[in-house]
Amino acid sequence: MAVFTPVSENDARELLSQYALGELVSLRGITAGIENTNFFLDTGRGEFVLTLFEVLTREQLPFYIELMHHLARRGIPVPEPQTSTGGQRITELHGKPCAVVTRLTGGYEPAPGPAHCALAGQTLARTHLAGQDFPIRQPNLRGLGWWQATVPRLLPFLTPAQADLIERTLDEQVRFGESDIYQALPQGPSHCDLFRDNVLFDGTFDMPRMGGFIDFYFAGWDKWLFDVAVSVNDWCIEQGTGVFHKPSLDAWLAAYAAIRPFTAEEKRAWPLLLQAAALRFWVSRLYDFHIPRQAQTLKPHDPRHFERILTERRKPAPIPFP
Repeated sequence: MAVFTPVSENDARELLSQYALGELVSLRGITAGIENTNFFLDTGRGEFVLTLFEVLTREQLPFYIELMHHLARRGIPVPEPQTSTGGQRITELHGKPCAVVTRLTGGYEPAPGPAHCALAGQTLARTHLAGQDFPIRQPNLRGLGWWQATVPRLLPFLTPAQADLIERTLDEQVRFGESDIYQALPQGPSHCDLFRDNVLFDGTFDMPRMGGFIDFYFAGWDKWLFDVAVSVNDWCIEQGTGVFHKPSLDAWLAAYAAIRPFTAEEKRAWPLLLQAAALRFWVSRLYDFHIPRQAQTLKPHDPRHFERILTERRKPAPIPFP
C-alpha cells in the first residue's frame, strides 16, 4: 500500500465519472504496506478506498475482486468492490488496473488481546466456509513455487547460517508438499496475509467488535490451515521473540474450531504449516529488503522478525492445538 503511482484530485474526478458514487470530497494516500498504491477516496456518497495494482495483472485481478464481492454478498465483513456504470469492477488509471471498494469502519489493533484473537479466528473460519462455492480458482502466487524461485536469488545476501536455515526449511516443505497428509488438508480461497494490520475493529479494547478484513490482494487458493498459521504467527506471539502467547493462541484456535473443526490431518500438519507460514514471510521480507522496487513512500519490513519466528517454530517443543 505504498504510493508507487501518484494520483491527483483531477485524476480521481475523472475516474469517478465512470461510477455513480458522487463527487470527490477528498483524496489521501495510504503509506502502509509494500505492494499496491492505495488512497482513501471520500465522495458525497460515502468513504471508499482506491487501489492501483502495481504487480497483479488485469488478467489475475478477477480472482481477488470477485472473491471480495462474493464474500461481501454472503455477509462477511470485507470491502465490497464497486461496479462502474459500464458494469465493470476493474477499471484503469495511469495505465494501471484499479478498483474502488467500500471503506470499512474501525481501526487496526497493534497489540491484540485474546478477545481480538477470538473474533479474528471466528471470522476467518466464516470466511473460509463462505468461499467454498466461489467458482474462480487461482493459486497462492506467493506459495511454494515462488519460494523455490526466490530463495536462490536471496542466498548472496545471507550469512552461511541463514542460508542453511532457509534451504533446509525449503527442502522440507517441498517434501511435505508431496505427502499424503498435505494433499488431504482442506483447501479453498484463503486470505494468505491476515496480519493484525489487515483486520479492523470497532468498540473498545476490552469489548471489541469486528470491523472487517481488508487487503485481499495476496489471497489465493491454498490450504486453510496455512491461512490460520500465517495469522497466528502474527497475532499470537511475543513480538520480540516470536514465542507464542498461549492465551491468545488458545483463543484464536478455539474460536476458529468452533465454526470449522480442524481435521485429524490438520492437527498432524500443524507444526510444518507454522514453519511454512514463517518461511513465506521471511522470504518475502528478505526480497523486499534486498531487491526493493522504487516507491515514493516504501517502508520495507525487517526480515529478521520472521527469521526469529521460523527458528522458534523449528524447536522440538509441543505446540498447542485444539
